[in-house]
Order: sequence, then structure tokens, then C-alpha cells
Amino acid sequence: MSFKSWLSIITLVLVGLVLFVARNDIADAWRLLGSVDLGVFLLIVPAQFLSYYAHGAMIFSYLKQRGDLKNVGWSEMPRMALELNFVNHVFPTAGVSGVSFMTWRLNKLGVSSGRATLAQFVKFAAMFIAYAGLLVVATILVTVDVGVQRTTILAASGMVTAVVLGTLLSMCLLGDRSRLKKLELVMDSLLNIKIKRWFRLKKDIVKTNTITEFFDDLHSDYMELRGHPKYLLRPLGWGVIFNFAETLMFFIAFWSLGYIVNPAPILIGQGLAGMVAIFFATPGGAGGYEAILVLFLAASSMASSTALAGVLLARTSMILLTIASGYVCYNSALKKYGKHEKPPVIG
Repeated sequence: MSFKSWLSIITLVLVGLVLFVARNDIADAWRLLGSVDLGVFLLIVPAQFLSYYAHGAMIFSYLKQRGDLKNVGWSEMPRMALELNFVNHVFPTAGVSGVSFMTWRLNKLGVSSGRATLAQFVKFAAMFIAYAGLLVVATILVTVDVGVQRTTILAASGMVTAVVLGTLLSMCLLGDRSRLKKLELVMDSLLNIKIKRWFRLKKDIVKTNTITEFFDDLHSDYMELRGHPKYLLRPLGWGVIFNFAETLMFFIAFWSLGYIVNPAPILIGQGLAGMVAIFFATPGGAGGYEAILVLFLAASSMASSTALAGVLLARTSMILLTIASGYVCYNSALKKYGKHEKPPVIG
């Protein structure tokens, strides 16, 4: 049995366990969903569009500063963001497939593969740094909120510490290729020896030269960005808007159910759920993401049934809108840039 198959089985078991334990809360949540204020709920649509626009703007703002995309209008940004989100939600390889697709897509607009890869590195950096800043604010808000459990404050403080330490460690690693080489060897050993032996696989999980190329690109991209830090300012601003819009969609979902909630725990929970969902084999971390976010919000003093109803309402609408609109844009891109030439999707 392949590594991905094992991950899929483990994911399904964990999600099934959560559903079984929370079966009473699910029944209560189902009743809550019947009281949705449609007028408020529809506000999710413009909030999601803002999220898409900001997502694309992080890449576009960097490339336009470097002199690329001169003849490409800003209206193309949300369209490409829809395509990217569609790929990330449909293909189980999620972020990896998204990076491959966006590199292909930007190539068609005259951007070199190296520059396209760097632009996506800038996007991830902008999202990460912007989230770190908002996380500090969220930690302060949950600290002064007397209704929030101490476990939430502890989790928020832990994430702030982890973000700061992670940033410093990343800068230390990315700036020195010899250090990255050691990490490269560790990754190769872990994936292609230990895990391969554990799951009794015949083929390597990831080719050694692929790992080497990845770390080479990572180092060169970081060194180029470090030499031009001003290029990060505009993507960083859009990163703040992106994180704000993502949290706003959940806030609107709870509001439509009749609950005005503190957005700080939502922001903190999103980060925690996003990190954990990376290890789930389902497309976009579906199932795992929702379970972690619900558990966190419930631990932060929110009623379990309310947390479940709000999260499911927001995530379901977000995924359906992404797939429906993204499918149209994705197929349009394939037809426009070559019927027989399909974007590379790394499996």
C-alpha cells in the first residue's frame, strides 16, 4: 500500500472518530443551520472575492515591481486566484500542485519559471509575516477578553513564540546553503529510507535530485529577496488584507447564525488548523482542518454545537464557491493557452 493511501486511511479514521464523539453536537449544529439569516450569510461572497483578490495581488504586486506583467490588467488577479484555489482543493497534493500550476500559468503571461517560483515564495512569506503580526494583536485581544479560556491564551502565546522562533530559524537556514544541505540529507533519509521502509514501499517517495533542486531554488530565491527587501512591502500589505478577509468569512458565518463572536480565537484557530491540515492527505486538508478549528473554538469557551455549525457553514460555502467558480476559470485557462498542453501537476 502506498504512503498516500496510508495517510488517507488515517485521515478518514481520525475524522470518523471526531464525528462519532461529537454526534450530539452535530445534531444541535444541524438545528442551528436551520436558523441562518440569508441576508447576512450572503456577505460571505464579497468577503471571499476580497480574499481572492488579495491572494492574487500578493503575486502580481511583486511581479509588477520587477517589470513583469506590464500588459496584464489587475482584473486577472482574482481569476488566477480562483484557478489556483480550485487546483489546491481538487488535487490531493494541494500546495505542490498549486505551485506547479501557477508557474505554468505565469509562464503564459511572459514570466520566467524562476521569477514565477520566486513570486510564489514572496506570496508565502507575505502571508506568513502578515499572519504573525495579526497573531500578536489576536493574542492581546484574547488576553483582555475575560470570557476566553486560559487554554486559548496559552495556545496563542505558544503560536506567537513558534512564529518568532520559526522565522529566526528559517532566516538562519535559508541564508546558508551548507545548513540547507544538511537538512536536505535529513529529508532524503527520512522520506526515502525510514518512511519507505516503514510502509514497505518499493519506490522512493521523492527523488533525491528533486529534493536537491527544491533546496537550491529555496536558497537562491531567499538570497534574491534579501537583497531587495522593498519588494516585500506591497505583498505584505495584501497579505494583511488576505488574512483579514479569511477571518471575516468565518465571522460572517457565525453572525448569520445569530452569534457575534470575538474574531481573535478564529484567527488563532485558523493558523493552528492550517498547520495541522498539512499532514492530512485529503484535498485542501478537508475534514482535518474543520475538526481542528472546531475543537479549538470549543476549547476557547464557544459552545461545541455553535462552533461546529459556524465552521461547517463557512467552510462549505467557501469550498463550493471555490470549486464552482474555479472550475470555470481553470477550464477556460486550459482552452485559452492550449487544449493539449496541460499544466504540470506534481504527484
